[in-house]
Amino acid sequence: MSLRSRDHVTAAIALGSGEGVILFQHVLPLMWIPLMVEASFGLASVIVAEAGLSFLGLGVQPSDASWGSMIREGSRFLLVSPHLAIFPGLAIMAVVLAANLLGDWLRDRLDVKQTS
Repeated sequence: MSLRSRDHVTAAIALGSGEGVILFQHVLPLMWIPLMVEASFGLASVIVAEAGLSFLGLGVQPSDASWGSMIREGSRFLLVSPHLAIFPGLAIMAVVLAANLLGDWLRDRLDVKQTS
């Protein structure tokens, strides 16, 4: 693990700090930032996957609200009322874009390797 070879972690080991102290005070704060960035990108993937499965009828049950099932139901009336399929699609696009932009912003703002 590359975090274990950092100078302050090596110094804590040399001073005889316990494994719990090293883990919670030195390693986990460094891991927190990449985990938050990865979680924001993972959120976008999960939203698209859930919408796709619901569109195919493999997601949540029809009585529950889901953007994928809303698009599936709206696609039947696409020529008459296109807004029934367009607005849920725009909502998916907006939320996924927001999650990706949040991940990019977190990566740029909180990157420990980057010097300011």
